[in-house]
Amino acid sequence: MPAGRGEEEGRGEEEGRGSPSSPRVRARESMATLRRLREVPRHLLVCEKSNFSHDKSRHRHLVETHYHNYRVSFLIPECGILSKELKNLVMETGPYYSVKNLPLHELITHEFINTFVKKGSCYALTYNTNIDEDNTVALLPNGKLILSLDKDTYEETGLQGRPSQYSGRKIMKFIVSVDLMDLSFNLNSKKYERICWSFKEKKPLKFDFLLAWHHTGAEESTMMSYFSNYQIQEHQPKIALSTVPELQCPVLRSSALGGEPEAACSAPELLDWLGAVFSHAELNNEPHNFISAYCCPQPSTVVAKAYLCTITGFILPEKICLLLEQLCRYFDEPKLAPWVTLSVQGFADSPVSWRENEHGFRKGGEHLYNFVIFNNQDYWLQMAVGANDDCPP
Repeated sequence: MPAGRGEEEGRGEEEGRGSPSSPRVRARESMATLRRLREVPRHLLVCEKSNFSHDKSRHRHLVETHYHNYRVSFLIPECGILSKELKNLVMETGPYYSVKNLPLHELITHEFINTFVKKGSCYALTYNTNIDEDNTVALLPNGKLILSLDKDTYEETGLQGRPSQYSGRKIMKFIVSVDLMDLSFNLNSKKYERICWSFKEKKPLKFDFLLAWHHTGAEESTMMSYFSNYQIQEHQPKIALSTVPELQCPVLRSSALGGEPEAACSAPELLDWLGAVFSHAELNNEPHNFISAYCCPQPSTVVAKAYLCTITGFILPEKICLLLEQLCRYFDEPKLAPWVTLSVQGFADSPVSWRENEHGFRKGGEHLYNFVIFNNQDYWLQMAVGANDDCPP
């Protein structure tokens, strides 16, 4: 239909001159919209199994490329007290920093790049922003600065980018990627000058940021001193430790990712169960329980106690790698537990999930992964994302 033609027909109908079928068309469109709103959004769950000793095991790479982590939880059945090594790692998952009203141009200065980006792994993420409504920014450890901008801001910056792949028919969001490492090799280039001009003069942008820096060796320069002219605070992650008594756990077999009838539960069933445990939901499906009708998948076994640890904050992949390695060593000595789990949730409003894959919110904003570590060094890896995400790597 030519542009504008539908509008003319719509006006004619209101004035009593339109086609008799027009109200039906509008009714069908309204019903279609209502059906879309009622649809359960698409979710993706990828499950795979391997062994930590295999040369082609992807476990470390997948942890290292999931950059912005909000919560880390691990569950150890048949355990009442954490080992000293594991507890020390838990207590050393910080620090991270929050900076209020930080101008974006501060992250592209020569001094910042040389001090933090080139001398370690620097992470930054805007907070108090909604990915589907606001402008958001993330700095990745490879030196890429990712901007998710609304249409007006994008046009005002004058920078080159691409439409968000989750914009729909009417493009309202754009993604801009700035390679700080590439810029640092030629700070006199026209490209660098244009970006600086855009962020400092043409469209100055300020955000509240979470910042963290992983580096080796003693460095005199720190985040606190570097950003001392701004409202900066140091934070330690919040740690919750608890023992769960008489916990009903699913029976698992490392070789049976899909489960076995009446012998072992599957990886998706385990993930559902873990969600209930982390939420402290009742798992007995009692008739009087109106909050949760969920119960442990079968077959199952009851353990006398299980240790649950949850760490919440801005948690770096490097810290998670250390936790994963220590949990692998948990079975160096014989244990009653046949397996332990490590679960990691990303920030719902991060512009990326894994690597530089664009992330959206839609109805949940979830991007997470879970390791099931068996006593023979086999593992299951489960990766889940929501509707506005690519398939996990």
